[in-house]
Amino acid sequence: MRDGVNLARLGIPAVALVSTEFWAQGDFIARSVGMPDVPRVCFPHPVAGSGTANMVRVAGLIRDDILAALRGGRG
Repeated sequence: MRDGVNLARLGIPAVALVSTEFWAQGDFIARSVGMPDVPRVCFPHPVAGSGTANMVRVAGLIRDDILAALRGGRG
């Protein structure tokens, strides 16, 4: 979340990828730093250690949301 905020503040297009487990924490951080609408996309938790095939599957699930967020839409 903080990396996404820092990049957005620099004017660099960025999307924070936040798992379902940490979405509420991401909301809190975004509000606390004054950027409640920082672009972010939610993905299923957990992904780490779930294997390459699952990582590819998850990437496919969120790809369009990432692109939409980079274009200014909500992810």
